[in-house]
Amino acid sequence: MPPRSRPTSRRGSIDPQLLGDEFNVIFIGAGNIMFGSPEGPWNHSFRLEHKLGPRLKVVALIDPAVDRAAIVLQKKRDSFVVSAYADTRIFKTLDEFVKNATPEEAPQAVIVGCPPAFRGSTSPGRDLELQIIKHFPGVPLFVEKPVATGAHDAVEEAFAVAKAIDDSGAICSVGYMLRYLRAVQMMKQIIEENNLTVMSTIARYACAYEAIAKEDWWDKARSYGPIIEQGTHFCDLSRYFGGEVDISSVVAHSLEWHENAGRLSKIPIDESKIKPENRIPRVTSATWKYESGAVGSMTHVVALQGTNYSCELEVYADGYSLKLVNPYVQPTLYVRAPGDDYEQVHRFENDDPFFSEVSNLIDVIEDGPESAEILSSYEDACRTYEFTWAIRQASEKHRR
Repeated sequence: MPPRSRPTSRRGSIDPQLLGDEFNVIFIGAGNIMFGSPEGPWNHSFRLEHKLGPRLKVVALIDPAVDRAAIVLQKKRDSFVVSAYADTRIFKTLDEFVKNATPEEAPQAVIVGCPPAFRGSTSPGRDLELQIIKHFPGVPLFVEKPVATGAHDAVEEAFAVAKAIDDSGAICSVGYMLRYLRAVQMMKQIIEENNLTVMSTIARYACAYEAIAKEDWWDKARSYGPIIEQGTHFCDLSRYFGGEVDISSVVAHSLEWHENAGRLSKIPIDESKIKPENRIPRVTSATWKYESGAVGSMTHVVALQGTNYSCELEVYADGYSLKLVNPYVQPTLYVRAPGDDYEQVHRFENDDPFFSEVSNLIDVIEDGPESAEILSSYEDACRTYEFTWAIRQASEKHRR
């Protein structure tokens, strides 16, 4: 018998009981993660519009690229969601907004979608979260993943930011949206209801590199590599099921760009403009031990063309195999349980984890922690960031 559906605390969009109560939001970042792109389903503005409806009031759009900000803002004003953006003002920096904001523009949430190079640190210029909690004490935050990208030595600074956020009492959610998939929550439910102990996690992430036309992504000096920037989602899911990683146990190998097997035929940017030492690996394969004694593995591959990625996560426990397939496009869960050598297949139509993470955050803000659950705290996200750095370092240690 399949497990019972996990009870959901997510309230539907545009609650009629709350119509008329404006909800002020600051957007930090006017790029793809905030306003969408053809490369993927991310678009936080769309999800907030869906959740809050006419209540949404974006009081400020903060981005140093003011021309780009003006273009995306005008597109919103030319659409049916114009009421959310009619009075939005554009600022280059958070400080500029703080100096010019009126009492009516006080935010009820800050959505951080700027590049991670400008946050997750205690260093001036990269301490965005600290500036937010300083200027808007107690105001909830949503922060996109990864929490930072920077030198490995700065990982501890991210944990310092996590402590500052926690000490401030501000609600904070980090954008590891795959945790919110109904398939993932069914996996958690099966494990909990059957009192299982995870023995092994096996993750595989093969990206469609032909569609990745951002030069930054191909440059480790700017994006810090595919494990930290992209594979982080599956490293995080691995931790979500396996528990804390014994960082000292991480071992990894990589296939580099200059090796024969690493030659790619359809790179959409001119990789010759990137210094050889900063070009990304084509494959990174890692294994590790969890603190529980369980074993984990992850392979990230830059190999596919077209647009669709191929991603899977397998979780094993005594008598059970749980396999999550295609979580980004059409999540499917294959379950093998005791008493049956065949897998049961569960498909999840119209599941939008991007909406779920935003919806849960808004519900917690408005109705308290009993109303919904935030599945990724800032401190927990820091542990994923630390883990991805451990994989990158281990792979470079054995690099040819």
